[in-house]
Amino acid sequence: METETFDISHVRLGDRPLIVCDVDDVVLQFIDPFQRFLLSEGHELLPRSFHLHGNIVSKDGVALEVIHVSRLIETFFERQEEWQLPLSRATETLGRLSATADIVFLTAMPPVYADQRRRLLDRFSLPYPLLATRQPKGPVVKALHGVRPLPVAFIDDMAVNLHSVREHVDNCLLLHLMPVSEIHRFAPAAMHDIQRIHDWNEAASLIGRHFTEADAARSLTAANSTA
Repeated sequence: METETFDISHVRLGDRPLIVCDVDDVVLQFIDPFQRFLLSEGHELLPRSFHLHGNIVSKDGVALEVIHVSRLIETFFERQEEWQLPLSRATETLGRLSATADIVFLTAMPPVYADQRRRLLDRFSLPYPLLATRQPKGPVVKALHGVRPLPVAFIDDMAVNLHSVREHVDNCLLLHLMPVSEIHRFAPAAMHDIQRIHDWNEAASLIGRHFTEADAARSLTAANSTA
């Protein structure tokens, strides 16, 4: 089996807090444009579970085979520049946050489509470093953040990714930002200590509070150590 080569050496972090966030349905719309793409191909998403495979049907209502669905997903990512737009307030909010924090995009999209994603993000003034990998996100965030004594936040729409980061990165603010859609009604819930948010305004408020509290705690620790 082919092993994915994954390199984070191009990501350069400063002496600042870190925000790592997913892209699809967190920064860029995914499920809505994907449904429009399916209709343009003569298919439809009929959610009965939190999966694309098994829930995409042809005009006659017959579920498409797994390989056909996988090809449709790949075609969408190949043509993402034609379909995807930023979520409301994502660009502006990340721009403000980038004044005091480093931002890294971490997407589970197949890495072969990273060039299309890079161009799309740049078009919408989202120039932050991009990592595309199908590996679990917890170890990736841990590798990025390391043992830096600085606050870190992670935003994703998938509970499994939030749980992975929760397991690998201590004291990380975890935010569950998930769109309202038919298929997301079937999405697994995140653990009780992971905050569910509804928009980027809420995300910015919680991230700002987390960073302020972390700075205060570090200052207190430094003061006590020199007392």
